[in-house]
Amino acid sequence: MPKFLKEGISQAEKDDADAKVRKIVEDILENIKSRGDDALLEYSNKFDNWAPDRFQLSRLEIDKCYDQVTKQNIIDIKFAQTQVRGFAEIQKKALVDVEQETLPGVILGHKNIPVNSVGCYVPGGKYPMVASAHMSVVTAKVAGVKRIIACAPPFEGKPSPAIVVAQDLAGADEIYCLGGVQAMGGMALGTNQMAPVDMLVGPGNAYVAEAKRQLFGRVGIDLLAGPTETLVIADESVDGELCAADLLGQAEHGPTSPVVLITNSESLARETIVEVERQLNILSTGEIARQAWETYGQVIVCDSQEEMLSEAERIASEHVQVMTQNPNYFLENMTNYGALFLGPETNVSYGDKVIGTNHTLPTKGAGRYTGGLWVGKFIKTHTYQRITEKASVEVGKYCSRLCALEGFAGHKEQADIRLRRYAGINEG
Repeated sequence: MPKFLKEGISQAEKDDADAKVRKIVEDILENIKSRGDDALLEYSNKFDNWAPDRFQLSRLEIDKCYDQVTKQNIIDIKFAQTQVRGFAEIQKKALVDVEQETLPGVILGHKNIPVNSVGCYVPGGKYPMVASAHMSVVTAKVAGVKRIIACAPPFEGKPSPAIVVAQDLAGADEIYCLGGVQAMGGMALGTNQMAPVDMLVGPGNAYVAEAKRQLFGRVGIDLLAGPTETLVIADESVDGELCAADLLGQAEHGPTSPVVLITNSESLARETIVEVERQLNILSTGEIARQAWETYGQVIVCDSQEEMLSEAERIASEHVQVMTQNPNYFLENMTNYGALFLGPETNVSYGDKVIGTNHTLPTKGAGRYTGGLWVGKFIKTHTYQRITEKASVEVGKYCSRLCALEGFAGHKEQADIRLRRYAGINEG
């Protein structure tokens, strides 16, 4: 039976917070829908203290951003984008068009077609999350998306030079300095300044994630990604210092980021709790991380490896850091997660920033039914069919009878007219 040494807020409290976010986002999107650019300007000024004449950056403005980053910054961004691009290209090779004769004269197939336009959101109000530009823009580019626009909020009162450079190097066709719900609404609904897109992608805070949820249907979305979550599964093969570092590395994202330790060692659990407190006092982002730890942090002690697996499956965390004697046990048996980080040698930060796997991942248990952002999310698989007259007659006999079974007279006639024309059969 799992033992909770530390528990986070209740589900009822989470539901109440979600309801408040839902209403705020609903009102903002309705205002953007009716007032367009005026609403974008109002909310940008209100939430980000940013009210430019136009949100899209000119080529000159983009070029000036290169002067505000170092040569090493550019080298590092290019390295990260090379890793992301390389893995996306590997993934794309797994997507192939197919065509097969399934019955004599019946040819069925599918084509993989990129989405035509995508809006990529890059969070950046609290931290300039440069890596999110790689994850969305680079991956969309590899998929073959024709029009890619990128939005990020201002950072310290102006467009973040590092984010803009990353968006540009990644291949964004249009770059906007616009954040939050107003960015999502502008990209999806369209305004005079911004033509609408077919799909929204990228992580964000609770408001951004809720905006994506409400806009889904009008546009496609990658998944509901945010706020970030992390789960550390550990045994006595590692120590509390390492566990605490991996928990707080994600807690610093924001005060609503859940961080959970599951272990079969109570001594490790207690050591980690002590280490978290020690590191919070020296971490430069400790104030934010402390809010996440105190409100959403959990420490769960299990009796066995199997019970740890069961708890991990129940939680279905976005990031799962496995530091046990046999991490492959979790690779082979886990089904509910965003991404796995196997062994103490790797960590979530590598995945977030540079190693090549995508960091836009399912949260709030969505790992039960979807994986994270990858090149395939930007690609639609469309089927087609063509058949001979002889095959039409053979298939048509079955179709006619099945339509009659369901009472669809019009559907039945679609089959019957072909039976009459191709075989002289009158099905009546």
